[in-house]
Amino acid sequence: MPDRSAIVERITKETQITVELNLDGQGMTDISTGIGFFDHMLSGFARHGLFDLRVNVNGDLDVDCHHTIEDTGIVLGQAIQKALDDKKGIKRYGHFLLPMDETLALCAIDLSGRPYLNYDASFTSERIGEMDTEMVREFFYAVSYSAAMNLHLKILDGVNNHHMAEALFKTFGKALDMACMEEPRMKEVWSTKGTL
Repeated sequence: MPDRSAIVERITKETQITVELNLDGQGMTDISTGIGFFDHMLSGFARHGLFDLRVNVNGDLDVDCHHTIEDTGIVLGQAIQKALDDKKGIKRYGHFLLPMDETLALCAIDLSGRPYLNYDASFTSERIGEMDTEMVREFFYAVSYSAAMNLHLKILDGVNNHHMAEALFKTFGKALDMACMEEPRMKEVWSTKGTL
């Protein structure tokens, strides 16, 4: 397959973000967002998806974590879309059921070109480290819409908030890896429409 990597930058009055993504990597990361727990989540996503990922963010953390996390999701989604190019020869669909101690998380993806997020996860704490738990959904919403993917994420069982958030990021990485995999029998875009 051709090189499937991308570099995307976004500069606003609220955030300055650079994301470098290689879909055919080894799970190597260099991540600095200013939010330790968010760095941990992005590292888990990349490591378990076998994506090489560099993320550098300077955000208005003096306000709160919202712009930093949401805008990183936007840029990561754009990088995914750019790296996939025309999507010829990929499996398109991916899914993974991930256990993490008492937690069980599900992710299903369609790289359809049609953005949609179906998210079902409830946290019992407002924050994990310096990351607001409501920002987990906002991150995945931003990724799904900027990557134009159909994304389903569900916590099927769980008690520990750290485990639940981490399981969502890891299962997303595993499912995205599957969806991006080459299908040797398919040389074109896998759609009856002829385009994604």
